[in-house]
Amino acid sequence: MSYEKLAAIEMKRWQARMQKQPGILDKLSRKAQTKINNLIPEKIHQAITVAIQQMTEAVLFGAKYTSGNQMLDVPLLFREKQLEEKLRFYRNTASAEGVITGAGGFLTGLTDFPLLLAIKMKFLFDAAGIYGFDVHDYKERLYILYIFQLAFSSQESRIETYRVIESWQDYSKSLPPGLDEFNWRSFQQEYRDYIDLVKMAQLLPFVGAAVGAVANYKLLEQLGDTAKNAYRMRILKP
Repeated sequence: MSYEKLAAIEMKRWQARMQKQPGILDKLSRKAQTKINNLIPEKIHQAITVAIQQMTEAVLFGAKYTSGNQMLDVPLLFREKQLEEKLRFYRNTASAEGVITGAGGFLTGLTDFPLLLAIKMKFLFDAAGIYGFDVHDYKERLYILYIFQLAFSSQESRIETYRVIESWQDYSKSLPPGLDEFNWRSFQQEYRDYIDLVKMAQLLPFVGAAVGAVANYKLLEQLGDTAKNAYRMRILKP
């Protein structure tokens, strides 16, 4: 069996997970998250919101994270070996960053949010180039944000985001020549809610470093898997 066929089988399993209806555990987790959010000081909420807003706007309207490594006319196997190398680098970088910020306790732990966002976004820009897409096109930068949202959101929101990605060819044709608006408020809330249960423990003394290292490593792993399959959907023929 060719690598493309094996990748297609793996992709279909991933697609099934993305479309799975929320279960009891998902709903209970959502309720628990709401309670936790109510306990978090408003200053922390505001700091995280601002960091995510600025990062989102930088991705949409700027070229800060653009990559020149757009790969054209290469086999899927080669692309995904390159992706794995990039993921290993960013995964280790994120893990090391989590140790440093987690070890510093509450104040330095807060700096982890914008730093980790930057690492994730840079990885996604590199991933787009590896799969042959031009991130200078704002539609491709918007696709990156949908990948991000797909990776880090509740299952209910994930289903909606997956539908956009699944129909991207038609959806992108309906987009205006320039981007007028993106719902970054919903975007940042979903991201915060997804990671808060794990990442807030990074702010605790003594255990923060260990939590930061493991959490950041796992979050990059999840982002890598989501990006890989989201781009497979666009280059693998049905």
